Amino acid sequence: MTNIAVFASGSGSNFEAIQQSIERGELQANIALVVTDKPGAYVETRAAKFNIPVLALSPKSFDTKAAYEQAIVDELRARDIEWVVLAGYMRLVSETLLTAYASKIVNIHPSLLPSFPGKDAIGQALAHGVKVTGVTVHFVDEGMDTGPIIAQTAVDVVEGDRAQTEAAIHKAEHALYTVALQQLFAGKVEAK
Repeated sequence: MTNIAVFASGSGSNFEAIQQSIERGELQANIALVVTDKPGAYVETRAAKFNIPVLALSPKSFDTKAAYEQAIVDELRARDIEWVVLAGYMRLVSETLLTAYASKIVNIHPSLLPSFPGKDAIGQALAHGVKVTGVTVHFVDEGMDTGPIIAQTAVDVVEGDRAQTEAAIHKAEHALYTVALQQLFAGKVEAK
């Protein structure tokens, strides 16, 4: 069984979808740790529901980003984490974590990359008036949403209705991440 850590900064809906897919037998993995950079984030409540331990660290309590990430790496190694799964983690990962988990960090992003990287991809898509947006699962590198693409799926934009478009994107995220992660963990997708 593949030991993973899920990183999230907010509500943790993607974390919960991943855990539910594990419980249904669709994903052969074990979430050994949830990591959040926002102590008190709702993802902690979701993790408690599944009895999954949480590492909640505020980056501001560390002198440097490297020190913050090293504290995370130390905990990941102590728990034999094999893969890092970013699921709504709103921080750029830097050299310390990238080196420790080279080619073993993945992210999900609410657009068809390379279109609309970074924050508020849904808002960017709506502002550009696109008819179709989507979801991308990709390897993480030092850039913002620039790593090699693993999987994508298209989602129709509901014109003038951000809430419905977001709901459709979240539904697509939950389905695509499970499939992409299972392919990765089964060795059907080569790590970049």
